[in-house]
Amino acid sequence: MAEPTLKKPLPVLTSEAKPFWDAAAEQKLVMQRCQDCRAYIWTPRPACFECGSERVEWTQLSGKGQIYSFTVIRQVVGRAASEAFEPDVPYVVAWIDLDEGPRMISNVIGCPVEDVKLGMKVAVVFEQQSPEIWLPKFKPTVS
Repeated sequence: MAEPTLKKPLPVLTSEAKPFWDAAAEQKLVMQRCQDCRAYIWTPRPACFECGSERVEWTQLSGKGQIYSFTVIRQVVGRAASEAFEPDVPYVVAWIDLDEGPRMISNVIGCPVEDVKLGMKVAVVFEQQSPEIWLPKFKPTVS
């Protein structure tokens, strides 16, 4: 009997996040921005976490940035669903400082894990996980 294929958990499509996922499917990185205090808002929500304003709008970002911090995942432990990540080991999870100012967490792909460095310039790429979900990940760029 064949082993069942474990699937990675995917983000939940909420009404607040739908514009993000729609843009990602078009290979665009967007983030909410407050029209009053100009703060970027991540993760998607109905109001600004800085000033409380409900005047938020979706803003397209360049998708370029640099690695602020990162860790290399070399072993998967924990719940059964985490076993779906085993084929990816080792992989990099990083905080990315986007050129526009906000910071987001994602994976760094497209290079050996030992080549990932703090301050490394990266650019977003999108990997399709389901018909609705295109995950933003980051690849090194030539500076």
